[in-house]
Amino acid sequence: MDIVLIDYGAGNLTSVVKGLTAVGAAPRIVTQPEAAAGADAFVIPGVGHFSATASLAGAWTTTIREAIDRGAPVLGICLGLQWLFEGSDEANDVTGLGLLPGRCFRLSGNVKVPHVGWNTLDAGAARESRLLAGLPAGASAYFTHSYAAPIGAASAAVTTHGVPFASAVETGRTFGVQFHPEKSGATGLRMLENFLAVVREGR
Repeated sequence: MDIVLIDYGAGNLTSVVKGLTAVGAAPRIVTQPEAAAGADAFVIPGVGHFSATASLAGAWTTTIREAIDRGAPVLGICLGLQWLFEGSDEANDVTGLGLLPGRCFRLSGNVKVPHVGWNTLDAGAARESRLLAGLPAGASAYFTHSYAAPIGAASAAVTTHGVPFASAVETGRTFGVQFHPEKSGATGLRMLENFLAVVREGR
């Protein structure tokens, strides 16, 4: 099972590798698209400013689009989730993958920003999610972010911090989470296990 973890300079690699390893995966870190050709699955991590995703333009975008088209599972984590959308108000001149409609926005309301800490995942009446399978109602995950994705048809879970936002998305075999599963205890490990199950079913 060849799972590649994309290193595009936005960090958070060590903890993601540790989380995936804990559930039985053996991810490899890649810095160039050609090194990821034919991989079974892709993980796009990232923390920090949306402008960092500019490094994914060009060859990486082509590689990931091709992977999605052939049914390879993709998981975006934190900044990686935001990149799945058309863009972000944090960096108006940087284009996202555009797989999901809408732009990410800055959290607002009578709350502290950035949003750091544990918060609840509300799956509500959403369609059954393979990523969230087996999680109890009211499960919580660990967040650290200032910008968030809009709620839409692909939203698998919603979280509220000042305003509601999409905390997990799922379309086909592409998934994204705004929180950090590798830092979210049993909840996060279950999600990573669920992602690996999707990878295995397609091999």
